[in-house]
Amino acid sequence: MSRRPLMITLMAWLSGLASVHASGQGAHEALPLNAQQILGPFTNSTIMVWLAVGLIVLFCRMATRRMALVPDGLQNFAEWAVESLYDFLGGLMGERLVKRVFWFYGSIFFFILVNNYMGLIPGVGTIGWHTVDRAGNEGFLPLLRGANADINLTAAMAFSFALLWFYWALTENGLKAFLAHIFAPKGSFHGLMLALMVPIFLFVGVLELISIAIRPVALTFRLFGNIYGGEQTTEALMALVPAKLAFLPALPFFFMELLVGFVQALVFTLLCAIFLKLICDHGEDGHS
Repeated sequence: MSRRPLMITLMAWLSGLASVHASGQGAHEALPLNAQQILGPFTNSTIMVWLAVGLIVLFCRMATRRMALVPDGLQNFAEWAVESLYDFLGGLMGERLVKRVFWFYGSIFFFILVNNYMGLIPGVGTIGWHTVDRAGNEGFLPLLRGANADINLTAAMAFSFALLWFYWALTENGLKAFLAHIFAPKGSFHGLMLALMVPIFLFVGVLELISIAIRPVALTFRLFGNIYGGEQTTEALMALVPAKLAFLPALPFFFMELLVGFVQALVFTLLCAIFLKLICDHGEDGHS
């Protein structure tokens, strides 16, 4: 297979990267911390979310348009991707639990992954228009912004998981077992030892509640910080050289961001799976 088409595509992509950066060169020094409004309440990160959802729906429609017992093409790739993630989570959470919750974990993984990769497309964050506020200060309003570089989206996903975690934990354990899992002494104690252990484990239970409350905050800032920081670093590297050569220092970092985008989607999903497994672990799936 000739490598010439691949090299031509790569050079065209690099030229596009340089040109879109040149269009925004000097207009803004860094990606704003907050998403910016484009039309009414809709922000540039909201548009990216819609595009990501539309891309996922389009891919699913194309992959399932002509279903076959022996899959090929897009159907084969889609089944491989979903089954690989399902088997991975099943080995961690157990077959019974993963059947119940995979609809959420599969959706959140692919949603984060697609958004991470779409944020790397040339033009995202650099194509837009100049603005002037009432005080006469010039600025730059990008049309598109990486969705996971908006803390509102990462917080929405993290706190949605927190609500689902609470529901799943109660329905899997029952209220009594749920509270016992947090506050009850772990182990077999009797007499004086039991009296000593009860206040200790009550204190540990309070710490566990604080840990549970912090989890969605940690999930929010872990994903947001990595994606936002990556975009800031790429922008800073591209500003070190003339606009037409901006892709040169950023190119190695771009390929690292491809790996980071996958790892961050996997880490978010994996942490959510571990948090749920810890509260729902009854020992019957220990062999997994």
